[in-house]
Amino acid sequence: MTRRVLVLNGPNLGRLGSREPDVYGRQDLSELRTRLAEVAAADVEIDLRQTDDEAELIGWLHAAVDAGEPVILNPAAFTHYSYALRDACALITKAGLALVEVHISNPAARETFRHTSVVSAVATGTIAGFGFDSYVLALRGVGLADPA
Repeated sequence: MTRRVLVLNGPNLGRLGSREPDVYGRQDLSELRTRLAEVAAADVEIDLRQTDDEAELIGWLHAAVDAGEPVILNPAAFTHYSYALRDACALITKAGLALVEVHISNPAARETFRHTSVVSAVATGTIAGFGFDSYVLALRGVGLADPA
């Protein structure tokens, strides 16, 4: 039986690799997909998605609740102000599912407006500042990485 994890990415993360490489690195989402597949347990499917649309992201979170799937979420700019996204995230954890908030950079070490996350309070945990390894650590945190 295959287990699945949703790895959801918010606005502007489709530009990884070319967007502010000094902050986000030079790797893109296809390289993130490859990295996660390398560390995932053999029976785990990585469903990696990105959208700039808040409503689409919320819809994916609702679908995760219905499917009983854990979520690794980089809310990007929505982190700081989207109460609608926060409420959808709360549905995940209130259903007893894991939701790990991830950030490639460390928002606390950046501009003041990035210091507040409306998602963190309802997330199972938050991992930030480790580049793509933030996602790898989150995959380990939800118990879906290969133990080797």
